[in-house]
Amino acid sequence: MTSILLNDAYVLCLGQADRVFPRGYVLIEDDRIADVGDMAALPNRSYDERIDASGKLVMPGLVNAHTHTPMTLFRGLAEGVSLFTLDGWYNTIRTLELVMTPDMVPAAVAVACAEMIRTGTTTFADQYFFMDQVIPTVRQSGLRAALGYGVVELGDPAARERELVKLEGFLEEMGGKGEGRVQGWIGPHAFFVDNSLELMERERILAEKYGVGFHIHLSTTGEEDEICERDFGMSAVQKMAALGMLDRPVIAAHSVTIPAADWSTLARYPFTAVTCPSASMRAGADAAPIVGMRSAGVNIALGTDNVCNSNDYDLFGEMRTLAKLASFREKTPGALPARDVLAIATEGGAKALGLADQIGDLTVGKQADLILLDRSGIGWQPYSANDPFTALVYSIHGLQVTDTMVAGRWLLRDQAWTTLDYPTAARELDGHAKRLLELRDQSRS
Repeated sequence: MTSILLNDAYVLCLGQADRVFPRGYVLIEDDRIADVGDMAALPNRSYDERIDASGKLVMPGLVNAHTHTPMTLFRGLAEGVSLFTLDGWYNTIRTLELVMTPDMVPAAVAVACAEMIRTGTTTFADQYFFMDQVIPTVRQSGLRAALGYGVVELGDPAARERELVKLEGFLEEMGGKGEGRVQGWIGPHAFFVDNSLELMERERILAEKYGVGFHIHLSTTGEEDEICERDFGMSAVQKMAALGMLDRPVIAAHSVTIPAADWSTLARYPFTAVTCPSASMRAGADAAPIVGMRSAGVNIALGTDNVCNSNDYDLFGEMRTLAKLASFREKTPGALPARDVLAIATEGGAKALGLADQIGDLTVGKQADLILLDRSGIGWQPYSANDPFTALVYSIHGLQVTDTMVAGRWLLRDQAWTTLDYPTAARELDGHAKRLLELRDQSRS
């Protein structure tokens, strides 16, 4: 058994106990948290590695509950367009996806993972295709992940059958949800909008067979509700419940326009609304009713979406945007307290992915997924007045993260990556982007 002691740190445990140790320690043994406490109570024993964390804040790693890592390839290529509409998405991103090649994916994923590691994310939920190219890079990164195989049908029966075969092959390879650090999920792009009822039913059967959940987009502009009211005389949430789609865990990106009448229904199911505030603002969309949904009992998590919509993976920036946008929407200062925002970015994401018993807070016995931040930088002072919850949400950015650990393994140590070669991946990504634009231009000529 290998032991690592982080001593003399400012420790935020979060979670139900919500303990704070201004001069505390965290003991990691192998992949788990073995002890957390005040330095005055530190047991007198030896440790394999003892790290002086004075001047650092230690807290649980953040959970990015919605992104599309291969789309790092498209960063900067959808400016001025709303990707929240089928038309906007299809005429920008889809035209690029139709000419991209599998060899472009690993570098894009590596850059995405490196940026998440560098800014304090330890777990993420992805949804895309080319998963055979995504999986090896995610495993190399050391991050914890729920990878959703993206399914787009658009009413094409041939595409439906082809994607179902690929989806089941992916779930077989991933061993269903399993117990590993990297898990497989089903990623229908959008129920009703581009996944037919027949496809949804067969996806539901596969979800039950392999014990996995759905990672979807829902209610960005109300298209699903319009379709379901027109065709079935009920809302999209009501139709999903009737079809049994809500019986499996669902992480629903955006959830901007879900009718208030449906919130109590969703609260009864393993459903999570994943808010991506920067993406909503960039798309010119409404602010999601996070305060109302949370009050109704709906689990809320935080995501960045793809970096065509939000342009970076820094969840500290997303927390700040979420807190401000909630107050703006509700016309109430502090509508979403800083402590609640931190819970959404940690515990909320853990619950969404079925990992609440493993990650999300610094509790003895849980996985050692944690991050360290430098408290000597800007935004923290004055220590006596600026409490750490407020600082983390309103003052701090992800580049103040100095160290990132997943399952007791350092992925970032003293601001240096230990599992990924970021400079090489970035150079490769730039070359792929140039070729992608050439292929796009050729397809148009």
